[in-house]
Amino acid sequence: MSADPVPATVVPLIQDLLWAHARPADGLEHVRVRPAAHGLDIYLFVSSPSEASAVARMRNLLQRVEQPVARHGFGICPR
Repeated sequence: MSADPVPATVVPLIQDLLWAHARPADGLEHVRVRPAAHGLDIYLFVSSPSEASAVARMRNLLQRVEQPVARHGFGICPR
């Protein structure tokens, strides 16, 4: 069973929510959101001293944006 396609208006909404909740300490430089078979893939490009630090920063950002995204009827499932 396949999921319904994500409406095109969702991509800029998710991008805007990520930018709106990003903090300078996150080191966020670029966001890319792309439709995928399971929903959306979100790619976050960050400036960070290490991979571990980058992962921690992005997990924090995704936690901050989880509730605003949920208010629009979507969820975040980090991999």
